[in-house]
Amino acid sequence: MPELPDLTVYIEHLEERVLGHPLNGIRLGSPFVLRSVEPAIDDVLPRQVAGLKRLAKQIVIELEGEVFVVIHLMISGRLRWYAPGRALQKKNGLAAFDFDDGTMIFTEVSKKKRASLRLVEGRDGLEALDPGGIELSELTAESFREHLAASPHTIKRALTDQRVIAGIGNAYSDEILHRARMSPFKQGKHLSDEEAERLFAACRDVLAEWTDLLREKTGEKFPDKVTAFHAEMAVHGKYKEPCPVCGAPVQRIVRPENESNYCAGCQTEGRLLADRSLSRLMKDTYPKRLEDLEGM
Repeated sequence: MPELPDLTVYIEHLEERVLGHPLNGIRLGSPFVLRSVEPAIDDVLPRQVAGLKRLAKQIVIELEGEVFVVIHLMISGRLRWYAPGRALQKKNGLAAFDFDDGTMIFTEVSKKKRASLRLVEGRDGLEALDPGGIELSELTAESFREHLAASPHTIKRALTDQRVIAGIGNAYSDEILHRARMSPFKQGKHLSDEEAERLFAACRDVLAEWTDLLREKTGEKFPDKVTAFHAEMAVHGKYKEPCPVCGAPVQRIVRPENESNYCAGCQTEGRLLADRSLSRLMKDTYPKRLEDLEGM
């Protein structure tokens, strides 16, 4: 799922192409992608683009007259930029946004079709789509700790819950927790002052570094290889590969919708965190520490 660094780069490239330009039309490839009823597309277009921003993990295109186009890419949604009038792909095309200088295509390579598009009138309507998570830029180390302490979640869950912290997802939370040398299962309410400061610094540093790296990778071309997996990542998507810090094999915890990756050597003092499905399957033979993996 595109997260804060990916969405930031998307928005920067859209600003260069559409800010101040009219959005002349929206063509739907799937009737299910449009999740709002009012206003209707024909009632609000054409209108000039007045601004762009991120709302949690959503991309917001503000049109003149306080009309907002809200795009949620979810896991498999992506944006493409083409010459004006580009035809919408029949298989994966969800919507086409026609500007005077180009066409933005909204795609989703998934049968579940979770990505969405909403048209909203007024800032109150837009605010209703905000899940409520705080932006890191609005927090200090102290308020960050207080925010996590108020959440009943583990720090992994809190970092990815858009009602708690805005913009972070599964991939970058893995990288953040590895940088902070913390177990994803640690409870936010149990963080010490030093741990909270370390985690807060890791959040800021990892997100800033990856935003800069994605800008460098993309260059002047519109982002076309947005993915949750990068060779430069330390642990995310690196199951069984050596940790770049200590050399221990990266571990994973599998969930129905995603998997978390971590280094037992750097983050859990050598303890292996239980994967529920494997724990049930292997029972007493499930390894508890890194050394138990030898010979398996």
